[in-house]
Amino acid sequence: MRLHARAAIALCVATALAMQAARAAELPASDDAGSDEPLPPILVTADRPDRWLLDKSHALDESRDRDLLPKFGASLFQIDQEALEALAQGKNTSLDKVLLQAPGVSYDSAVSNPDFHVRNEYANVQYRINGIQLPDGVSGLGPVLETGFVGNLNLLDGALPAQYGLRTAGVVDITAKANFERGGNLDIYAGSWDTVSPSVEFGGSSGQTQYFVTARYLQSDQGIENSMPTADPIHDQTAQSKFFGYSSTMLGDTDRLSVIAGASVGRFQIPDLVGLAPLGNFGPSVLSSTRLDDNENDRLIFGVLALQTKHGSLDTLLSIYSRYASVRFTPDVYDDLVFNNVASSVVRQSLASGLQFDAAERIGDAQVLRAGFVFGVEQTRVDDLATVLPLGIDGTPLPEPLTINDADAKRSWNAGAYLQDEWRIGSALTLNVGLRFDELEQFVSASQWSPRAALVYIPLADTSLHAGASRYFTPPMQAQATPSKLALFQNTTQRPAIARADPVLPERADYFDVGVDTRLRQRLSIGIDAYYKRATDLLDDGQFGQAVVLEQFNHGRGFSRGVELKLNFEQDGLRAYANASHELTEAQNLVSNQYLFTNPAEFAYLVNHYAYTSDAQTVSASMGSSYRWRGLLASIDGFYGSGLRTGFANLGHVPGYTQWNLAIAQEFDPWQDRRPLTLRVSIVNAFDRSYLLRSGTGVGEFAPQYGPRRGVFLGLTQEF
Repeated sequence: MRLHARAAIALCVATALAMQAARAAELPASDDAGSDEPLPPILVTADRPDRWLLDKSHALDESRDRDLLPKFGASLFQIDQEALEALAQGKNTSLDKVLLQAPGVSYDSAVSNPDFHVRNEYANVQYRINGIQLPDGVSGLGPVLETGFVGNLNLLDGALPAQYGLRTAGVVDITAKANFERGGNLDIYAGSWDTVSPSVEFGGSSGQTQYFVTARYLQSDQGIENSMPTADPIHDQTAQSKFFGYSSTMLGDTDRLSVIAGASVGRFQIPDLVGLAPLGNFGPSVLSSTRLDDNENDRLIFGVLALQTKHGSLDTLLSIYSRYASVRFTPDVYDDLVFNNVASSVVRQSLASGLQFDAAERIGDAQVLRAGFVFGVEQTRVDDLATVLPLGIDGTPLPEPLTINDADAKRSWNAGAYLQDEWRIGSALTLNVGLRFDELEQFVSASQWSPRAALVYIPLADTSLHAGASRYFTPPMQAQATPSKLALFQNTTQRPAIARADPVLPERADYFDVGVDTRLRQRLSIGIDAYYKRATDLLDDGQFGQAVVLEQFNHGRGFSRGVELKLNFEQDGLRAYANASHELTEAQNLVSNQYLFTNPAEFAYLVNHYAYTSDAQTVSASMGSSYRWRGLLASIDGFYGSGLRTGFANLGHVPGYTQWNLAIAQEFDPWQDRRPLTLRVSIVNAFDRSYLLRSGTGVGEFAPQYGPRRGVFLGLTQEF
């Protein structure tokens, strides 16, 4: 491209000189012909290569979002770069807390992974970066993706089009930042709980290539939620490192090759509780529970290579990926035996690779045909090295520990393909119909045809109505669905109360969604959405034991229904939003991994009665406002939850809670190069409310978790 630009400049100069010489040759001779009067100046202009790169990249981005991966018929919530910066913690807000601003998203502890729920689902969320779906991880702590690389974020849920498969509770669709002018920023964020978090961003373009990288380090004395309502947790330090890199190169005018890579490494101490009493079967009868030293180490590394093309009316996107993930829970063997009669060292490792292909063909102005497929292979290994106590003839635990290794390895594959047709019936009405097929070979073999249909009606320029119905097929997460060899634990303190371990099954569901979105006077937008889901073999998960890892199981039947409201207002420098949802999720029967349940009476109740799932929260809400005046930004954001389930068969719920966060930021220009320095003061839980997230008594809960107390943080960001 540089050679082309130089040739264009040379051609322009030569042409101008030739025209000037011809014009002089046509003038009659005069006495002044030999004067030294200068010729008129020649102005030469040419497009800069980075301008060409910017235009072509934006054109392919728009084509990808419009044709290859449309949001047609789904419920959509968008968070742009300005909205991210307006949050109280700005780009230092973790990705899961960013998503709490969306309607229908409720808060949970980091142990849940992810520590949020979309429409009361157990997890079941897929992530896409620049249209490319990332493979599942394993049961780690906290978010593994860094907010700093996010240029724009969409949350899709409801009745999704056919190209979205497998994880269907929500689609976190991220467009990475795109810096075309060379530069970036350095940031340092520090404050309460000895938190220190430096980060760096850098991007730019060179020739036909655009690139962006970001990295962050975090250390804190509050790594995950405190197990007590105190201001400072006991034994909760963390150290985390995260990296994300993106590069794209134009191959001509209509083809783009992209490389995406990321990594996350985290070390977590597991918080201790005060006042736990030894069970009395091993070790001393009096021992402080604050000396427990359980730890977890998580790793995630992924890489993606993608080729996007646009030739005439045909758009394609082909990507190949590879991902490695691991979780390693290390117990305090002696003390865990004292307090729990078991100490489990759990290692989960997963290596996944695959490819994804999407294509869209525009047929005139009224129709788009789309088709695609995905194929993935995963190799997992799970080692549960459990130190347990044997049982005597009378069933009493004996203080003579023995170690049992319940290990399993599995290679599996899944494949999916779809075909769909978007057809504009009239000027205001569009129909999208599709059919998807998925097949799974895991611990079980299963497949399903899944029809999808949606109607979108736009009676006015700023008003849209949508209605859709989708059939879903959701496979278990293989590392969380590994079966246990129950016979190994007979006559030990890990002997199951329910001696059944049927394999975890894929969930099959019918989903219905209707909604309307409108904008009033270009300032206020309003949306309302209602949905109903009915499922067979409804997937759920929980923490069953002191190891902070999740195990999956199925309810025989389940349903979910709800309604969501969203408001957004923008005028000049003022932004404000509010979201609220009312949702109900219940399930009946337990048809897989029954051994996880240790209370036979509770198990019998759940088999024969509909009960709330552990992740069901009836009412959730989020709200916030910010005002920007020149270089000054003031913001407030908060959320409300009516409380997650607790007690026998999840019949109760913890008390409702709220949390408010405040921030003020000011830009300064202390340097001659006009690169601003931003100072931000953030206050998390400004009113210092102590609130309970999990009681430790619901289905699949082991220990309580509390929300953070008041934290004050200072951030400095220097652009360069």
